[in-house]
Amino acid sequence: MTPIALIRHGPTDWNAEHRLQGQTDRPLSDEGRATVSGWTVPDAYQAFEWVSSPLSRATETAQILSLNVVRHEPAIIEMDWGAWEGYTRTELDEIYGNEVSKRASMGLDLRPHEGESPRDVRDRVAAWAKDVADAETPTGAVCHQGIIRAALSLATGWSMVGKPPVKMDWASVHLFRAHADGTFEIDEMNVSLLPEDDA
Repeated sequence: MTPIALIRHGPTDWNAEHRLQGQTDRPLSDEGRATVSGWTVPDAYQAFEWVSSPLSRATETAQILSLNVVRHEPAIIEMDWGAWEGYTRTELDEIYGNEVSKRASMGLDLRPHEGESPRDVRDRVAAWAKDVADAETPTGAVCHQGIIRAALSLATGWSMVGKPPVKMDWASVHLFRAHADGTFEIDEMNVSLLPEDDA
């Protein structure tokens, strides 16, 4: 079993506006940069081999955290929300009526118009985890909420219907262990990136 440490990128303007970002390449906002500047990756993970999603909000987060990213990893790019990207839930309900709620109730099999499903995301995260396990190299990744949720689903069997089995704090490292079959095991969730006085 090989350790995988996952960190979600810092906030963007679309995060603040509750817009679906998906693979739209939004940079960190000024507030997001300030937020990440207050984070510190614990020493235990500094020596991991770090990769990043290719999207700028993840690569910039890694740079601010002074992580030595060896490559961009396409498998950990955010879910493709297709035609829904850039919209809030309220706006989507105005466009599609109750269709969004119907699809959301499908959990792993939710598929936005012209997008991919969480199951698709989970499959590519599992393939990446298998590669990490085969290499036996402790790995860290700066990625996205959808990727960390996929890892949690692989570790717990969560169908993504209802609340996740673990409440996740996004100013944190989430540590898993990758198995050779592409499944995950939870090691430790919510390892704070904040200074002790702020955590």
